[in-house]
Amino acid sequence: MALVTRRSASYNKPQVSRRHRPDYWLLILCALMLAIGLVVVYAISPALAVEKNVDNNYFVNHQLIAIGLGLCIFGITSRVPLEAWKKLGVPLLVVAGVATIIALLLPVNANYPAHRWIRLGGLSFQSVELLKFAFLVWTASFLAMQAREGRLSDARATLRPLGIALGVAAVIVAFIQSDLGSAGVMIAMGGTMVFVAGMPMKRLILGVIAIVLLCTVAITATPYRRDRLQTYLNPQADCLNAGYQACQALIAVGTGGMIGLGLGKSVQAFGYLPEAENDSIFAIYAEKFGFIGVTLLLGILLVLFARLKAIMERAPDDFTRLVVAGIFAWLAVQALINIGAMLGMLPLKGITLPFISYGGTSILLVMAAMGLVFQVSRYTLYSVPRQTGGVSGGRGYENSPDRSGFRGAYHPGASSRS
Repeated sequence: MALVTRRSASYNKPQVSRRHRPDYWLLILCALMLAIGLVVVYAISPALAVEKNVDNNYFVNHQLIAIGLGLCIFGITSRVPLEAWKKLGVPLLVVAGVATIIALLLPVNANYPAHRWIRLGGLSFQSVELLKFAFLVWTASFLAMQAREGRLSDARATLRPLGIALGVAAVIVAFIQSDLGSAGVMIAMGGTMVFVAGMPMKRLILGVIAIVLLCTVAITATPYRRDRLQTYLNPQADCLNAGYQACQALIAVGTGGMIGLGLGKSVQAFGYLPEAENDSIFAIYAEKFGFIGVTLLLGILLVLFARLKAIMERAPDDFTRLVVAGIFAWLAVQALINIGAMLGMLPLKGITLPFISYGGTSILLVMAAMGLVFQVSRYTLYSVPRQTGGVSGGRGYENSPDRSGFRGAYHPGASSRS
């Protein structure tokens, strides 16, 4: 990658980007969370096998395959040149759009009556996960180009095409595929990237108001979403019907206590808690590992988000900064929705816990996204080497982070934010 230089307006220090050692903590944290998810799936596989009438090793074998493929995709996306990703936004959106149309045309499974999956034999693919990844790459490329050409604040040139793309995707995902949770994640991704790009605050506030109104319509216009909201407000009112999953999730979390029941002693996985391996896996994890295990998992997630934030702030250019910002929002919001629902803090949504939940599509696309971040971490900005002089003629520092010279990802001093 060519040498990239950026000068801080606040500190007037030249910043240089060149290939260096990547952030291996990203790989370690991803592997650790994938291992945690695999252990939980392995522990509840016998219970799931009885319920689904499949082999005892069915779920753990599929999870192992998904993790293996995810690591391969991580390796691929971490090697494809960053310049090439700028050109892949539109093709990826086209592929994701075609996959979404195919999912809408295919007949639904009786157990999952929504047009979200492409099923071929025993394999299934959830099109919205690819749509998230494609939207991430296209939005980062588009906003970076608009910022470079000085048209970021131009409503017709920037906000209109971005609003149309996000609106179409949100309507298809939220209304046709009945997946308001994933639509919310995509809106959060788009909003975060627009904020990081330096969009004026007045326009951002108007966008937030429009999104709130759209979400209100989406909830009030759909009976089952109104029921979910009422269940969230008072889950104990109907624990046998509408509030069943919410109540069972709270029972699982509460049963874990301080240290948990242990790997082989789960009760809720035996048909009591719906989607124990997917949407409800955090509650199963809490049941098995208790408060201490939950604290450990949340700590790992916080460390991951801290690494993502550091890489975002030190990204060599607008495109890579926006990519990392979008991935940060993707993982953080999705984890917040999943964990919050299991703790009764948010309404229930059918959305996976990144890295942990069973499901090949989620793991593949999340690992693809993390491969991008891993590659960006090879080119984070560092200070130019300087000579300190002295008898030995040694250097003061070389390739060491200049922590005082970074203004943050969202350019707080930019006049465009007024």
